[in-house]
Amino acid sequence: MAALAWLLIPLLAAIGAGVWGTWASRNRKTIGDGAELAGYMRFREAMEKQHTEKQPTEKSPTDV
Repeated sequence: MAALAWLLIPLLAAIGAGVWGTWASRNRKTIGDGAELAGYMRFREAMEKQHTEKQPTEKSPTDV
């Protein structure tokens, strides 16, 4: 009887994995990629901007 209980654990895990796989691959037509793409475009635009603020430069040892 104990062997059957141990065999039940992988069986339940396989059933759970099947249910999760079905749920994870469901068709989500209502949610588009618009928000993610818009956020990515804002990120790219921010990274491509020229910085107008002057960056401090390091002084070399000869510039004392």
